[in-house]
Amino acid sequence: MNSLITRILAAAAWVAAVGIVSAQTPSGKIDEYLAAAKMAAGTEWAGTFLRLCIPPPAAPPAAGAAARGGTRRPPARETWYAEPAKVADNLYFLGTKIHSSWAIVGSQGIIIIEALFDYAANDEILEGLKKLALDKSKVKYVILSHAHADHDGGAKLLQDQMPGAHLIYGAEDWDAIDKSASHAGGKPKHDVTGDDGMRVSVGDASVQIVTMPGHTPGTLSYLFEVKDRGKPLRVAYVGGTAFPFNANAAYYDRYLASSKKVAKAAADYGATALLSNHSEFDDAFFKAHSAANRQPGEANPFEVGADGVARYFSVVQNCTEAAKIRAAGQ
Repeated sequence: MNSLITRILAAAAWVAAVGIVSAQTPSGKIDEYLAAAKMAAGTEWAGTFLRLCIPPPAAPPAAGAAARGGTRRPPARETWYAEPAKVADNLYFLGTKIHSSWAIVGSQGIIIIEALFDYAANDEILEGLKKLALDKSKVKYVILSHAHADHDGGAKLLQDQMPGAHLIYGAEDWDAIDKSASHAGGKPKHDVTGDDGMRVSVGDASVQIVTMPGHTPGTLSYLFEVKDRGKPLRVAYVGGTAFPFNANAAYYDRYLASSKKVAKAAADYGATALLSNHSEFDDAFFKAHSAANRQPGEANPFEVGADGVARYFSVVQNCTEAAKIRAAGQ
């Protein structure tokens, strides 16, 4: 029931937001981009449209600092805790209601993607592995999409608890961590740099890294294949979707170039599913548990087809073009 209510409220917000967009965009070009984004969003990517096409109210300084790595008081556990879930034969959800972490299991080990906020990493990732009967000592790699505390606050904890696992960031984000005086959750030790085209393998499962500078300079995205009820499912994973609404033209141009690069890589790879690290973008919290509770013959809810993956990137890119005009007048 709570899930249904949440979806109804989200749908109402969608309708209201579209009305606001139609009434308040002074530029015809912005309207064109927003209309294209809305059409591409369909029912799958409404959250992405709302986040990227509708400028939010100014956030309190403390909220922004927390996401960038500042300190914050942990919220009440019931507001974020989620049970782990088996999404496919060898893909597992270890995230919260808001932020996602994933485990990919291969014949020679496990790859963890994302480390969550520091307060959530133990309960969701370490305890989640136990609940799923996955051995943390078999984790060989922990890959971080970028160095923001909502995704890497648990990095040091995992590094300490899994001494046999390598920690991977993009080069620029490793530099930022190394130069920082402190880091949310503790400062991890410098380890492996994720380079463009690098393949991280654990036997019959692997992740290909696609560098995606934009959300942060060292953001990483991924391509990987898992098995779903014995059949291959190819996944494009976007490591950084959100952007500021007050940047300069050069920022948006770089972000757009990266999005187009990953979109092409996903299309060339034949990805028919898309994941991210925020449930608002891919509905991961709901879809993961729906996937785990499927009846025989039901499709995986993350399976949106190659067209669905392409439409995600279309939403992102059209919203970015609109944001660029608003912020930079170009």
